[in-house]
Order: sequence, then C-alpha cells, then structure tokens
Amino acid sequence: MNTLLIANRGEIARRVIRTAKRLGWATVAIHTDLDADAPHVREADRVVRVGSYLDIDAVVAAARESGAGFVHPGYGFLSERAPFARALAEAGITLVGPSADVMDAMGRKDAAREVAVAAGVPVVPSYSLEDDHTSFAYPVLVKAAAGGGGKGMRVVRSAAEYDESFAAAQREARSSFGDDTILVEKYVESGRHIEVQVMGDSHGTVLHFFERDCSTQRRHQKVLEEAPAPTISDEQRAAITSSAVALAQQCSYVGAGTVEFLLDNATGEFFFLEMNTRLQVEHPVTEEVVRVDGERVDLVELQLLVAGGEPLPFAQDAVTLDGHAIEARVYAEDSFHGFLPQAGRTSIVRWPSGDHVRVDHALEPEQEVSTSYDPMLGKVIAWGPDREAAREALVEALGATAILGITTNTGFLRALAASEEFRDTTIDTAWLDHHEVPAPDDSLALVFGAWTEVLLDTMHVGPGTAGPWRADGWRMGGEPAADTVVLGDRTVLVDRSRGTVSLDGVDHAVRMVSAADHTVHLVVDDRAEQAVLNVQRDVVDVVHRGQRWVWHRPDPFGDQASAVGDGTLLAPMPGTVLAVNVAEGQAVAEGETLGVMEAMKMELALKAPFAGTVTAVGASVGDLVKLGAALFTVEASDD
Repeated sequence: MNTLLIANRGEIARRVIRTAKRLGWATVAIHTDLDADAPHVREADRVVRVGSYLDIDAVVAAARESGAGFVHPGYGFLSERAPFARALAEAGITLVGPSADVMDAMGRKDAAREVAVAAGVPVVPSYSLEDDHTSFAYPVLVKAAAGGGGKGMRVVRSAAEYDESFAAAQREARSSFGDDTILVEKYVESGRHIEVQVMGDSHGTVLHFFERDCSTQRRHQKVLEEAPAPTISDEQRAAITSSAVALAQQCSYVGAGTVEFLLDNATGEFFFLEMNTRLQVEHPVTEEVVRVDGERVDLVELQLLVAGGEPLPFAQDAVTLDGHAIEARVYAEDSFHGFLPQAGRTSIVRWPSGDHVRVDHALEPEQEVSTSYDPMLGKVIAWGPDREAAREALVEALGATAILGITTNTGFLRALAASEEFRDTTIDTAWLDHHEVPAPDDSLALVFGAWTEVLLDTMHVGPGTAGPWRADGWRMGGEPAADTVVLGDRTVLVDRSRGTVSLDGVDHAVRMVSAADHTVHLVVDDRAEQAVLNVQRDVVDVVHRGQRWVWHRPDPFGDQASAVGDGTLLAPMPGTVLAVNVAEGQAVAEGETLGVMEAMKMELALKAPFAGTVTAVGASVGDLVKLGAALFTVEASDD
C-alpha cells in the first residue's frame, strides 16, 4: 500500500485525504499543538506532531517516521519551497509536485519570466531597478519575485509614492517569503486574470485542462473564481492554453501547475504573469467543469498518478468542458469594516448542500479560529449548465451558509455574487479596490432577533437553553401581547396579536413557519426568509443570507468599563506588532503612522487621529496583542 503524508492542514489536507483513501492509499497527517484535534488529523490513518508546518527538517522526519513514500504539500506552507523538494529527494521520498530545479525556475517570478521568453510566451513590459524611477511610465506594479498570493505587491501611481511603496512591498516579501527581491512592471489598469491548469508527466506529456477566470480579486487576493473564463473568445482560449502548455514543456514540468496570465481589456493582448508550481486553491472549479472521456476529472488523483511515474492515460482531445462553476472563498474577516481578520470560537456552523453545490472546508462548531494561520475557512463551489445557473446556485448556497461565533465574509460574498457587475462580467482585477459592495440591510435580521426574543419570553425559557429549538417546533403559552425588545441601540416592538414587528417606524407583517435546531423560518412581508440564531444571556447572534449580526443586550447595571478617549488607538484585530515608530512624549502630525501590526498575512498601519503628543505606547515590536488592546494614546495639541 502506498503511504502519503500531507504536509498541510485545513480543507486542502482533507481534500487530499479524500482522494487518497478512495484510491486505497494510507494517509498521514501532521499537526501542530493548535491543530491537535483538527478534522484533518481525525480523518488520517496516522498522525505525527510537528512544531511548525514550515519546519522542513521536522516534516521530512515525520515522513520518515511514518513510512511515507510520498508527500503532498497542498498549497501555501512548503508547497513551492525548493529546499523542501531537495530535502525529500535526499531522503528518498517522492514529492507530489515538480522537482526542486523546476521550482527554482518557475517558483520565482523573475526566473519564470526568462523561461516564458524562451518559450515564446508574451510577458508584461518591465523596468530595471537600476533605472531612475522618476522616468517610469506610471502606474507601475512593484511585486515580490518570490512567493505569491498577492503578498509583497503594490500599485504605484506616481514617482512620489514609489519609495514608500517599494519599501512596504519589500518588507512584506521578506516577512512572507524570506526573500525581498522586487520586480517592477507595467500596471494594466483594466485587465482580467486568466489562468490555465496544466498537468505534466515524466514521459514528456503536458496537457491543459482549460482555463479559469480569477478577475474578482481584492488587493491581488482572489475572492471569486470561475471556469471556464466567461469573456474570452475561442481564439483567445486557444492561444492562452497553448502558451501555457508551451511554457510547461519548456521547463519539463511534471505534476499539477497553473500558468497565470493578464488579459488587457483595452487591447485584447495577454501577458504571462507567473506559474504556481502546485495545486491551486481554486482547483475545484476546474474539477467541476472538466470531463475526461465524459467523466469528471480528479486533479489530485492525476497528481498521485504522475508522482508514481505513470504516464497520463489520455490525450488532449479527451479533455472537454461541461457547464460552468464558480467558487467563493469563505474567510474569517469582517468585509464591511475594513476586511479586518477575525478570530474566536465558532458556536454554530452550517455549510450548504445540494446536487450542484460542493463545499471544501475544515470548520466545525465549537472550533477555535486563531490568527496563526491563513484566514480561509472553506470554499463554496456551485455548478450549473451555464454561468447564470451557476451564479444563482452560488448565491443560494452562500445564503444557506451560517457561521456564528465569529464574523466571516459570507454575506459579502453573497452580495458580490448577486451584484449586477458580477452577473454582467464587468468586474476586472482592480474593481474591488475602487468600488464598495453595499452592506446588507440589518432590518430582517433584527426582525428575526426580536421575534425570537419574544417567543423565548413567552415560553418562560431562559435564553441559551435548548427549549425553543426542539425538533417539533415552538411550544407557545400565555396571551398574545405587545413586547418591546432592545437589541444593541435599536428598539423593536413585537405585537404577536397582530403578527407585526415595528422597526424604525415601519411595520413588518410576520408569520411563523417553523423553528428547529436554531433555524427559524418566517414569512416577512410576504417573503419567505430563514435565519440561524444563537440567543445567549448577553448576546443575540443572527446569520441571515450569509451575513452575521451580533447585538448585545443592555447591561442593567450600566457600562462598568472605563471609556476610551478619542486619542487612544485600539488593536482592531488580534495579531503581531511589526513596528512601533514613536515613543512617549513624541509630537506627531495628524495621519502619521504610529505603528504597524499584522494578522493573517494582512498589514495595518495605525495612524494618529489628530496632531498632538504621544502619551502612552502599549506594545513593543513582536508583541502578540488581543483585539481591543490599547496600543497608542495621543493627546491633542491645543490648536
């Protein structure tokens, strides 16, 4: 029996385990102390503890200890680290991926660019770092030569911004990849991000599995991905896929890889961006639409096949397309308040299901979500016979996704997928950086929260107990009466005798349909609506259409916490302090950066709210701080 160690965690580890077990392989999971009871650990045949997923020696030792002959790196972590590939090769262990030499050639954007030129693939015009940056034709893109995922990238629109942006990209690249080499390229103002899935075997065959469109992204981080690309012509598809195959053949590529291109909307030209020498996060949309001899493709199965030295068992003409698929990445972040990373413990977790819905996740109820790892919690994928059917299925699936206890971007994803701009494919790679997705209205969520509060009181059941969530529905007692419910700073009047909920002077007609297991179905103003609620002693937690709202009950004893003045800057997220730029007693200008912190790979500058003097510094470089920790206090100047 082949034994496979998965050098990763979360949903990708579970996804690899699923295919390996179907093929009869034994599976080995590695885990840190934080992940000792994680889903991927429980699902593997064997487990080995490591101190860090990034410790090459520890991961190689785990493979030796467990008798694994193969290692699947997933994505992120060590998946594109050539030293890891070399260490495995020296240990006689097969990496499910390309060789270290290929990683060196293609894993770096600068080296990959040279390979692309040799293969005759068009590349984005670039600038030499030796040139005077004041002579550049702005805007330009400064980006890390190593790594990916949008880290170490900045759009620079003028020579005056160049030095600061270059330094920021270099710092982020050094932090993320241990390499601060920077490239400077022409920035395409309106473009589409098109990538091609390729697979190569050790017998010289390279095939493509068509393309994906990943244009819906924010700050170079993908948000929605789809296959096939909805806006390119058959001629463009043929040119882009053939270029991807030529590039992979040029470097004798073996395994799964993704060749990424930028399509200029103004000219129709496409340029090579980079190659990811691994499986991509968005590979499920390819699996959902690509057929090989009429059957769905399993890219992990093909990875394991070619890693074992077998040839790809079919030719390019056996690879066809069927329908359309769209994927949404669910993150622990507050999308409508600065996209700040979130952390905490989940209470209720509900993922969608259905014939045309696929969910890859590793998030469960009562699970701790920390800032130690990437904020992605799972992926919701919808398939349809055409793009519009897939889009509508995704909107419905995201509306049925409910994660309580921590805030996620699910409501944002649903609103984005439902938008006219996404429907009409007018979103390009820069759209989300210049447009806001309107936040959902909280009215219906308040109706659900208030109605549930009244029903709890009617039943004389304390909040947070199991009483109202019986499988056979509500048990109501007492005479109907009007009730006033206060949720946060909002007052809601519930009149059960009339079947109305009054909010902000508007009466909503409400009819109960059912309630079981924290899920409430109401008809509100003749519309069927559903919400998932967790009502506790001091808080009401509601998810409606994917969006989470939290309202705290008023404290009858008043707020005992001391008020924080306008000059105190609190940590807006749990994370690590990267820089402290000021000291107590220092004068600062309005907007001056006092410090920088990072969580879940996101940097945030903390800036002075007004001109004044720093009177307190509450953290040092390297400190791990909690959400709401007081980091700086500025006393306003007299003027």
